[in-house]
Amino acid sequence: MRYAQVFYISIYLLAVSFKDVLCIVDPVSLSIGAGVGLGALYGFNFMKDQTYCRVTECCNERSIPGNIGNLRDMLQKRLYGQHIVKQQLISALEAHFNPRISSRKPLVMSFHGTPGTGKNFVAEMIAEALYEKGTKSRFVHKYMGRLDFSVEKNVHIYNQRIYRDVVEGITECPRSLFIFDEVDKMPPGVFESLASLVDYNALPNKLDGSKAIFIFLSNLAGVQISDQLAKMLKNGELRENIKLSAFEQILEKASYNLDGGLKKAGLIEQHVIDHYIPFLPLEKKHVYQCTSAEFMKWERYPHKQVIEAMLQEVITYDRAHGLFSTSGCKTIEKKVATEVWIEKQSV
Repeated sequence: MRYAQVFYISIYLLAVSFKDVLCIVDPVSLSIGAGVGLGALYGFNFMKDQTYCRVTECCNERSIPGNIGNLRDMLQKRLYGQHIVKQQLISALEAHFNPRISSRKPLVMSFHGTPGTGKNFVAEMIAEALYEKGTKSRFVHKYMGRLDFSVEKNVHIYNQRIYRDVVEGITECPRSLFIFDEVDKMPPGVFESLASLVDYNALPNKLDGSKAIFIFLSNLAGVQISDQLAKMLKNGELRENIKLSAFEQILEKASYNLDGGLKKAGLIEQHVIDHYIPFLPLEKKHVYQCTSAEFMKWERYPHKQVIEAMLQEVITYDRAHGLFSTSGCKTIEKKVATEVWIEKQSV
């Protein structure tokens, strides 16, 4: 594979060199040389797409299909209790990928909610739908707060790393995806270099970052989301009718004021974050749906009473309202796998 890459790069360099030589000859050769060079470059790109890029990942439509329709189907079938996420996320991505809309900046989204509500799950589905190799794509860059950016005294080092990684990532592929998980576990100031990079036309060397996507995942404002939702439900509003507008300002203020990587961040001050998306706390019916879906993966279809009995052991409710599962669907996958294994051993 390395030999193939060297071969096609050699063709490209030969084409460029040939163009440069022709351009020195005379004014007439200038146009001829440019035409030959562009033709050679086009031929190189076509040849690369038809050969090398068929066996390895490239920054093209084959490796990055951007299948929003597939994402819509996945969200509909596999995500429970998050109607706001489904509405806002699909609209944001469709607008971002629409060739008729000339955006001047990357798409930047911040996901907020308590554990088990689906933030990581949705981020993985986005990667799965947009990239042929999903989260294993070399154009998908993921960082963990507690692993990558945990020491406050190293903030300046983290800023340098983020700056370098983003510039190199977008240089390699303008359609890169950057996911920052556990933002609430990061020290303040970690994203200051990023604030300028994702602003309008702020990348160095005239790089075009407008096609990139940045996603921040955080437990920040989870309590505030729960309080707001409980208040609205108790006032008689239907969960499915509640709009994003009920949470946006709450999320922005909490992100800016609470401890974490976004505290007093330039990303917020410069209004670089396009969408603050709340992941609502899950009620019992949603955890039931998660549990049923997990059993179906094992081709098991237990009676309703079996799932009910399991949920009595699994679900604990928040003390403030007594309405929402404290862990959402976070532990369901392993619980179901254990139940299935026990069942197999008893046969």
